[in-house]
Amino acid sequence: MYRTRRKKQNPTNQRIEVFLKKHGALQTKRYGYSEIKKVTNCFRNKLGQGGFGSVYKGKLQDGRYVAVKILNELKDDGEEFINEVASISRTSHVNIVTLLGFCCDGSKRALVYEFMSNGSLEKLIYQENSLITHHQLDYQMLYHIVIGVARGLEYLHKGCNTRILHFDIKPHNILLDENFNPKISDFGLAKICSRKESMVSIFGARGTAGYIAPEVFSRNFGVVSHKSDVYSYGMMVLEMIGGRQNTMTGVDPSSEIYFPDWIYNRLESKQELGLQNMRNISDEKLVRKMAIVGLWCIQTHPSARPAISKVLEMLESKVELLQIPPKPLLSCPSTSPIHLSSETL
Repeated sequence: MYRTRRKKQNPTNQRIEVFLKKHGALQTKRYGYSEIKKVTNCFRNKLGQGGFGSVYKGKLQDGRYVAVKILNELKDDGEEFINEVASISRTSHVNIVTLLGFCCDGSKRALVYEFMSNGSLEKLIYQENSLITHHQLDYQMLYHIVIGVARGLEYLHKGCNTRILHFDIKPHNILLDENFNPKISDFGLAKICSRKESMVSIFGARGTAGYIAPEVFSRNFGVVSHKSDVYSYGMMVLEMIGGRQNTMTGVDPSSEIYFPDWIYNRLESKQELGLQNMRNISDEKLVRKMAIVGLWCIQTHPSARPAISKVLEMLESKVELLQIPPKPLLSCPSTSPIHLSSETL
C-alpha cells in the first residue's frame, strides 16, 4: 500500500490556525477567499495602499459597505494578522473601528472592517491635499477629532479587560465616518498586556518614523509603556493644528522649520499664532489649548508626559488654566513614512 503524503502546512498558516483555534469564540465572521472576492467585486474599487497590503471597498449581502484589507502574502510570520484580530476583536468603542470579519484561506489573509466614508485623517489635514476648507474641517471639528481619538486611546489603555498599546497612532490610521467622528484603526503593531503592567518589553522599535517615542528607540530615555502612545498622539495633534507634517517649509524660505519648535516659541512669547483658517478668538483659544496639550504629550521623558486620561481632562478645561510645558529636548526627527518593526531593526 502506498501512503498518501500529507501536504506540509506553511508555518505562518499553522501559527495563525493555532491562534484561531485558541480563540474559537471570536465574535467576527470567518470568510473564505472566494467570498472576499465576491464582497469586493473582484477587487474593483481600491481605496488605498499601506505597508502591509491594499484596501478595497466592498459590499456585504445585507447591503452594508465595508473596507477589506488584503494582507501581503508572506510579508511576516502572521504577526500583523494575529495582532489585528486578537486586539480589535476585544474592543467595542465608538472611537475604535469595528472588525466585521477576517479571511485566512491558505496563504490568503484579509480583514473586513466597517466602511468609513470620509477616509483617513491624513487626507484632510495636510495642506497639500487642500481639502481642509472644502470639507469645513475647521478648528472646532479638529478639536472634536482630537477629543475622540483621546477617548479611543483611553479605552484601549484603561477600558478593556486587557491593556492594548497601539504603537502606530498617526493621521493615516485615524478613520472618519460620515459625521467626521474619528475611529482608531490598524492594530497590526499593537501589543496586548495586562492592565497591571506599567512597562512593556518589545524587541526593536515599532511604529512610523516621526511618531515613535524616544524610549521606543532607546531605553536610555525610559521604559516603553502606554506613554509611548501618548507621544505619538501628541505629534499627531501638532500636525493637525499646523495642517502639515511636523517638518515644514515656507515659514522661513531659507530653512526647514520643525513645527513643534515653532509653535512652542510662539506660545512662550505669547505671540499670536496666525495659522491659516483661524477665524476668531474662539479658534485661537482652541488652537492654543490643543498646542499646549500636544507639547505636554511629546515631552522627551515618558514620566513627564500625562496619561491619556489626564490629556482628556486638559483638553476639556479652559486654556487659561493650562501651564506651558518645558520645551521638548529632541530636535526634528525624520518624518519619512517608513514602517519600523522588530523585523526591520
